[in-house]
Amino acid sequence: MSVCSRRTVLGAAVAALAAPAMVSAQSAAPTAKGRLTDESLGTLLKAMGLEAQLQEKRYDFAFKATIADADWELSMSAVLSQDANSIWIMAWLDELPKSAADVPRTALLRLLSENDKLGKGKFFAYIASNRRFVLQRVIPNENITASGFRAALDDLGASVVLTHPFWSVANWSGAGPAEEPANKNAAPVRGSAPKTAPATQQTSGVKAAPR
Repeated sequence: MSVCSRRTVLGAAVAALAAPAMVSAQSAAPTAKGRLTDESLGTLLKAMGLEAQLQEKRYDFAFKATIADADWELSMSAVLSQDANSIWIMAWLDELPKSAADVPRTALLRLLSENDKLGKGKFFAYIASNRRFVLQRVIPNENITASGFRAALDDLGASVVLTHPFWSVANWSGAGPAEEPANKNAAPVRGSAPKTAPATQQTSGVKAAPR
């Protein structure tokens, strides 16, 4: 084999090896658009005017929103999934009674029933470490913008307010029919936020302030 042909073969081999890497880099570029890291998630929340506190990799913050012509303050958290492909946002609800006997089965069944109606990746979950229910939403970690992220928080907050009769521990007494959803004239719903488990320093449920 001549020197020229050897160079041609070597050149072709190098090009063949480099091609997959080039294709991989090109295909990865669009995926990285709007993708957050743990650090940039905190930067985004700060740019949105939210005073988020970092707890390991989770950001806790108070989120104020206007829902049904009323001002609401919600305790929320945001954290990236372990593979960083998703962002979990959650609203912290009431603390459950210490005795399991004080948690009616009908109340739990109502929450499960509401899970089927929420949509948009939202669902109720129970955090055993601090005996709290949370309402969570999972969104893809791609093409994230401040306006889009705020819309996701607004949507989660609206669901918290609309489902208040189902997760409010005060409504569980007697396990009777749930009250109508809280409105702008409703009394504030207060609670203490856990300090070592996922939570915020604000009220754990919802606080409504009539305009």
